[in-house]
Amino acid sequence: MGTSIQKYKLEEEDYRGEEYKNHGHDLKGNNDLLVITRPDVIREIHNNYLGAGADIIETNTFNGTTISQDDYNLGTLEEVRKINIAGAKLAKECAAEFMKKDPSKPRFVAGAIGPTNKTLSVSPSVENPAFRACCWDEI
Repeated sequence: MGTSIQKYKLEEEDYRGEEYKNHGHDLKGNNDLLVITRPDVIREIHNNYLGAGADIIETNTFNGTTISQDDYNLGTLEEVRKINIAGAKLAKECAAEFMKKDPSKPRFVAGAIGPTNKTLSVSPSVENPAFRACCWDEI
């Protein structure tokens, strides 16, 4: 999804949209947020994959976690929930549209979640090897 998004050469304003126009942190690069601010872009990408014959599309929520969204000051449960729900709904709508065109070919949506920028196995502090920036429950 990320490579497909890059082709659109989106700017900060695209990531902000109307909802986040006054947000106090840069949002460019927060591809997950595009399911809210530029759903047209994500819809087009989904439709391109489905049109090319894909049976499964993903939700574009690879970094839809509180830890990853903290990088953009959007790490609250409310914001992360909003991103994940919007991503799932958008992908589901696209899959349903293609299934309506050809009911003989089922289309599926897979939730996507990726790694974070935090690790549980290695300390970020050379001085304190036992230190962890987050715990398992936070992940």
